[in-house]
Order: sequence, then C-alpha cells, then structure tokens
Amino acid sequence: MKVTMIGTGYVGLVTGACFAEVGNDVLCLDVDARKIAILEAGGVPIHEPGLEPMVRRNIAAGRLRFTTDVAASVAHGTLQFIAVGTPPDEDGSADMRHVIAAAREIGRRMEAPKIVVDKSTVPVGTADRVQATIAAELAARGAAIPFSVASNPEFLKEGAAVDDFMRPDRVVVGATDPGAIAALRDLYAPFMRNHERLLVMDARSAELTKYAANAMLATRISFMNELANLAEAIGADIEMVRQGIGSDPRIGYRFLYPGVGYGGSCFPKDVKALQHTATQHGHPLALLAAVEAVNEAQKAVLVHKIVARLGEDLRGRTIALWGLAFKPDTDDMREAPSRVIVAALLARGARIVAYDPVAMDEARRIFAGESAVSFAASPLAACDDADALVVVTEWQEFRSPDFGELRRRLATGLVFDGRNLYPPPAVRAAGLEYYGIGRPGPR
Repeated sequence: MKVTMIGTGYVGLVTGACFAEVGNDVLCLDVDARKIAILEAGGVPIHEPGLEPMVRRNIAAGRLRFTTDVAASVAHGTLQFIAVGTPPDEDGSADMRHVIAAAREIGRRMEAPKIVVDKSTVPVGTADRVQATIAAELAARGAAIPFSVASNPEFLKEGAAVDDFMRPDRVVVGATDPGAIAALRDLYAPFMRNHERLLVMDARSAELTKYAANAMLATRISFMNELANLAEAIGADIEMVRQGIGSDPRIGYRFLYPGVGYGGSCFPKDVKALQHTATQHGHPLALLAAVEAVNEAQKAVLVHKIVARLGEDLRGRTIALWGLAFKPDTDDMREAPSRVIVAALLARGARIVAYDPVAMDEARRIFAGESAVSFAASPLAACDDADALVVVTEWQEFRSPDFGELRRRLATGLVFDGRNLYPPPAVRAAGLEYYGIGRPGPR
C-alpha cells in the first residue's frame, strides 16, 4: 500500500519504518530539512532500540523514503497519516496547529480520493475538525474529491516502540466509513497473523481511548508513590506491599513500581490535555488533578531525603547521579525527574557528576552553561569522591553494582535509590547508608 507519513518525530518515524518493514511503500514528510537529511543518510535523530537498522534496511530496499515536498507527499499516499506533534499550550490543552495545518495542505493539494488518519495524540473531536478542514479546502477549490477521516491512536512505549508496533496488543481504529475501515484492516493485517487485535469504534471513542489509557497508567504510578510515602511514614516496606497487591489478578504487577515520578512526552502532556477537555465540557476530573499534583511532588522526594541527611546547604558537596532519561532505553529527557532533581541540588550549591548510557548528549544541551554539572565516562567514575549516589533511572547496567567498590569510591557512603533497585540489607552490608522510596530507613 502507498502510505504517506506526515511528521518524522517519534511516532511518525517508528510507524513509517514499521509499515515499510512489512512491504508497504512509505514516504515520510517533514518540514525540518536538517532532520530529513539525517534520515536520508540512514541516521536516526532519536534513540529507540532496533529503529536505526530498520530505517536503513528499508531505505536500501526502496520502501522507505523521506521528503520536504508537501505536494509530493500528498500525491503519494492513498493513506495519509498525520503524526505531527501536539505540544501542550499554556492552559494544558493540546496545540492543534500542526494537525490542522497538515489537514489543510491535504485538502489544498489532493487530486484523488484519500483516507486521512489521525495518528497524533489529539483531543476528542479532532477527527471532526480534520474532516471539516479538508472539506473547506476542497470547497474553496470547487473540487468534489471523496475522502474519509479515521482515528488510529498509537500505544507505543518509548524504549520498546518497534516491538510494540510489530507485535501490538491492540490496534484501535475510529471510523465509520467501510472503505477506511477495510483499508486500515488490510494495512495492519501483517501485524495480526496470530489473532485479530483490531478494535473498530467511532472516532471520538478512539480519541478518548488513547487519553484514558495514559491517564490510567499515570494514576497507577501516582497511587503507588502516595502509598510508598505512607509506608515509609508508618514503618512498612512498599516493596512487600507491591508484591502483596500485585499478586491479585484484578490488579496485576505492571505499573506498580514506586519511584521519583513519571515524565516523558506522553503522560504529563496527556493528563493535562484530558483534564482540559473534561473541564471544557463541564466535567473536571478531580482524580487526575490529584494524579498530577502527586507526580510533581514525587519528583522532589529524593531531594528532601538528601537535604534531611546532608543539610539544606550543599555547597562543597558532590552528588553522583545515575540516570538522566525519564526511563530506560531512551534519550528523552522531556519532563524527566532528573531535571527537577538536578535543578534543586544546584540551587542548594551542590556539584553534579552524572552518567546515563544514552542521554548525556541531550543533558549537555539542556544543562549547557551549568559549570556545576559534569558528565562521567562510567557509572563508577561518577562516584569518585562523591558525597552521595542518587539513582534516578532504572537502566539495566545500574541493577547489580559492586557495592564494595561503590563504598570505596564514595567519599560518604550514601545511596539514595529512587527506583528501589537494590535490596537494603545487601547495600548496608557493604557499609553503605541506604535510602529508598517507601522503605524503612537506616536504624
């Protein structure tokens, strides 16, 4: 099938590459000429496991191409996927300018029937707006060209997006036009050879499904963080509690890990956008307001622990930081807890020595000009003569350190584990002073 992907950000690039991987003819459009040049050379401007070799493989096979030519992109695909960014506005709503601009260009330039698919995460009612925008452009031209609009939200996890796309647990299609439904069913058929996982519903339900999924996951995270703070106050161990409630099949273990809060490009933005939509329609979601407030407070929990142990004045103190990305297997630092933690420690006069397997280039850009932030070549090198180790991201290489070597390298044997990676008895047996999230502190 001929597919146009409008936008080569995280969602558009992964989606386009995966469609090409199963044999489709994909043309990806972006207005950023520098990004297109990188992609045409086989480079990938984001870190996502498995994506770069897939892009290179499909470029070489001629199934995946990139362009800045809007007219060419509209002419190419019978299926026109809109996968542009929808960043939050100041009021928390999703900024729809790029989505509507993409729809407008399709309406202005299409010369044959098209199926326009909203892949971006968009507010409820966007499919109707896209439909109206294209119809208005066609009317202005005096053109009577048939088209349909469908919603097809993405459910990709950063760090596992390629695998999520190639082996989806569900594909949601919001459409009423039988032709659009049939085309999308055909497009996704190679990803469902085991069993059918395509769910067809109306567009508004599909748009809400995306927001509801992310809001539910964010709620689980904030709930566990609230419970962790309570457990610590009353002398319980949240890890034991997590196992106790996770064993209930109605609850399950996933997204029950306490920590330093969620971040990234999806959960914070989508929780705000859903709240905005609900308020607009006279149904403010008090639960989500609490979820967001809890999350913002949780990002500072490790800072409070460090200050309680070392004092408010951290001048002359060096803090080793393991993990900068908001989660493992990505270099994404948008809304990352590490940014809040670093800023709070710098404000108190601390010096930061950080290590992250893939996000340090992004961190250098973010903290450019901060002379008190430096970067180490390895996790252990970050700890040399540091007053404390702060673990922020649960990368695999952080999971089983040599605690004896950590004790030898740290000037003061303090470990603040923001992801509960380590068993407290093992850490303390090495002579380290251990502080976790929702776990009893040193006695």
